Amino acid sequence: MMKVVILAGGFGTRISEESHLRPKPMIEIGEKPILWHIMKGYSHFGYNEFIICCGYKQQMIKQYFADYYLYNGDVTFDFGHENNIKIHNNVSEPWKVTLVDTGLNTMTGGRIKRIQKYVGDEPFLMTYGDGVSDININRLVEFHKEKGQLATLTAVHVGQRFGVLDIDRESRNITAFREKSQADGSRISAGFMVLEPKVFDYIEEDNTVFEKEPLERLVQEGQLNAYKHDGFWQCMDTQRERDRLEKMWTSGNAPWKVWD
Repeated sequence: MMKVVILAGGFGTRISEESHLRPKPMIEIGEKPILWHIMKGYSHFGYNEFIICCGYKQQMIKQYFADYYLYNGDVTFDFGHENNIKIHNNVSEPWKVTLVDTGLNTMTGGRIKRIQKYVGDEPFLMTYGDGVSDININRLVEFHKEKGQLATLTAVHVGQRFGVLDIDRESRNITAFREKSQADGSRISAGFMVLEPKVFDYIEEDNTVFEKEPLERLVQEGQLNAYKHDGFWQCMDTQRERDRLEKMWTSGNAPWKVWD
């Protein structure tokens, strides 16, 4: 199965109410980090090997996984017997998680480039550590394989403030990757990408923004496809968006909860 790369190193400045205390992927929905929700989604479809690109407050992400059993099970500390620790009703995950310090100020492309040695010479999945979706990962991967090109990203239809995609109706090739205009009804990139290892060659250095030169060059070469997803997707850029996700979770109506 493909490895899953998650970008989790940014400062999260637009949700500064919480990100001054913790990295954005560790902000909680239903008392679980949004990073956990993203990983549970991939795991549901059988993708259990993760490479997490850390940066800002990366020690908090590493500590979370180091103490995962303590956070997710009952525990007895027996100080009278050589500090024995016993974990009860432990909920374990079939995950292999590699946490990589990709630098504090590294841009998205640079973070991806830095984990190349952990991915190896094979296709991989990549997404952002702040967006959840009910996307079927297996169908996404099948679509990517059918197209036979270097990169596929998930395109969603939302009335928000992100860069938009012009998509050829027949081939599904992306013909432009540009800024959103006021009257625009186009789809946006939601992450949830499938990338061939040759994509690493499109990234030059730490300062490379993946969404700029690399994706723009892939567009020019006809190597970037769009997987159209019409289901649920929501990023967590602001406190308002975080509160919306929390309300969905607590009400039992969280569309991204595709696992049991």
